[in-house]
Amino acid sequence: MAKRSTSLITVAVVVSFATMALTFAWLRLTSGEEEADVYEKKTIGQRFHEETTLTWRKATAETLSFKINRPAQFKTYSDAETLALPKPSFQGPSFENVLQNRRSKRNYSTTPLTMVQLSQLLFAAQGSTGKSFNTLLRTSPSGGALYPFEIYPIVHNIEGLEPGIYHYDVRRHQLERLMTGDIRREITAAGLQQEMLGEAAVVFILTAIFDRSRFKYGERGLRYIYMEAGHISQNIALQATSLGLGSVPMGAFLDEAVNHLLGLDGEQEAAIYLHPVGVL
Repeated sequence: MAKRSTSLITVAVVVSFATMALTFAWLRLTSGEEEADVYEKKTIGQRFHEETTLTWRKATAETLSFKINRPAQFKTYSDAETLALPKPSFQGPSFENVLQNRRSKRNYSTTPLTMVQLSQLLFAAQGSTGKSFNTLLRTSPSGGALYPFEIYPIVHNIEGLEPGIYHYDVRRHQLERLMTGDIRREITAAGLQQEMLGEAAVVFILTAIFDRSRFKYGERGLRYIYMEAGHISQNIALQATSLGLGSVPMGAFLDEAVNHLLGLDGEQEAAIYLHPVGVL
């Protein structure tokens, strides 16, 4: 009789634990479904902010992966014709006056830019300012000094320079000619028919190679990339003001159309920001 009672108690305990386990499993399942439902209801912007939020766990994992399979620091077009740029100048109006006078300007004259002005604008955007160990430092700050951005000047009206698509080689402060021809119609269409894209003397397309930042910072690196686009664009705007030129940063464009224009896949490298500059 005692053995039977012990067996019944054992069975009862097992059934109790099994019931508890099933209950916890069901609660976890329903909780997971509720969390998934909440996640699906969030906007893309909310998801982006959530997925790029930094935690101690993420920070530790990213530190461990640093310097493994680091992407190339520079992009070059080895088959492209190169064109030297004038050396940048380090004289101009006071910084305070430039800040005071900076405005977004969307209407430009037909007067061409000079090569000196183009050189100055490119230097302000991403020019080399020195070295730290094996890193080429630039005029704009970058998370981890990783510099994910490339600059493609779309030339419409610059003295001594054929219209077309160019790439800025930051290491040598020179241009790489990718294509010649008038593409005002194409860039204007890609920019939702905003006329300043065709009227400007030059349109700077800022593109990001995402893995340059992501390999160290993970998805958090995407936040840094969008911040850095603002740093670079502000430098262009301030330099344009210093030169007496007009400019405006533009975020409204058809991504696929701009990427196609530059021959980019839109995944490894993609257009992030447009910045037309012209003579007032």
